Amino acid sequence: MSKVSIIGAYNSKFGAFVQKNRETSKITDMKSIYELMIEAGQGALADAGIEGRDVDAVWVGSYAPGIFANQEHLSAFAMEIDPEGLRFKPMTRCEDACASGSVALYDAIYAVESGRIRTALVIGVEKMNLLDTRGVTNALACASYWPEEGFKAVSFPCLFAEYAKGYQARYRLNDVDLQHQLAAVAALGYTNGLDNPLAHFTKGGPSDKLGLITPEAIMALPLEKNPMIAAPLRLHDCSLVTDGAAALVIMRSDDTLVAREKIVAIAGIGHANERLPISARSGMYEYSAGKEAVRRAFDEAGITSADINLAEVHDCFTISQLLSTETLGLSVDGRAGFDYLEGRFTRNDDRCAVNLSGGLKAKGHPVGATGVSMHVMLYKQLTGDPIGAVMSKKQPEIGVVYNIGGSAVTNCVTVLKRTS
Repeated sequence: MSKVSIIGAYNSKFGAFVQKNRETSKITDMKSIYELMIEAGQGALADAGIEGRDVDAVWVGSYAPGIFANQEHLSAFAMEIDPEGLRFKPMTRCEDACASGSVALYDAIYAVESGRIRTALVIGVEKMNLLDTRGVTNALACASYWPEEGFKAVSFPCLFAEYAKGYQARYRLNDVDLQHQLAAVAALGYTNGLDNPLAHFTKGGPSDKLGLITPEAIMALPLEKNPMIAAPLRLHDCSLVTDGAAALVIMRSDDTLVAREKIVAIAGIGHANERLPISARSGMYEYSAGKEAVRRAFDEAGITSADINLAEVHDCFTISQLLSTETLGLSVDGRAGFDYLEGRFTRNDDRCAVNLSGGLKAKGHPVGATGVSMHVMLYKQLTGDPIGAVMSKKQPEIGVVYNIGGSAVTNCVTVLKRTS
């Protein structure tokens, strides 16, 4: 079991923090990547009740700030969170596509476990909306295997469509049944997002105005409001292009015993990689490396899937939520879609609720911030200070994050346990 605990956390509002002039195509930044970093870092330190001088090192997860916001060497800016307190402290940026935030956390955990440092600040951040749609698509494609995928205009919707087609063939689902299952996943995300004030799609947003809280409502949308992006994935099967930041403070568990009320133990982690080119893989109907990451994390934490009360899973596309749910063992392989249609994994499920935050589908997906944000959301739930929807039948004790990078290439699984 890990000897590290989370003692503080913060999540910024997620959204598209720009103004776009449709006539001139000019984009004006309304909340910069620098402002997002400072807000998240200061918020996490305040939540932990410490100052910059108490931090030994900083890790920053950010996928492509050089492409999205013209700022490489981003971690060095973290000093501005507390210029005096953080001066001379080591700062490192981590990149692993959509799992950049989780990998930043894991590197900080390794440092704390080594004994070299006691306390770390981990920040995840991405500013995506300074680019137009084509620019965002190109930036994200750099997380694929470029020679065979990005270079040939095989976008991420196309890559996850391969998983959807493989899953459909493996479990002999007809087109309508698969669409219904995927719509159930999207509807759950939108429903939970309505209760998350920090979500990109929350009350008053597009999903709320269109009433997309049931799979039937999504399936009834006219084609122009839910076009096919990469068959069988439609617009409402895709996550959002989002700006945002999140941060965590972690500490040696034996140090947290002194005068701290809200502590969550990092009970186990699993980090496993798949081959980068999809042409080199078989079994495009499951997350094989994800299942290995789950095995490692669960073994370290001493749990099984039956012990999980909450899960934040990587729903960059609705098919990914089905696969992630099965990867964690919350559904039998091939049955996750049926379970969602039957009403499982909601806030009223007395076993396990999934993506109470709204997930990437509604909370949003600022790529480098996502992994950290998933941990923030579970930390807040487990300490009784939830952001958004809550389980109606029990106080959760154990939560699991499953964050992936690229086309399920990087797989990060974290088990969190409430200790106070």
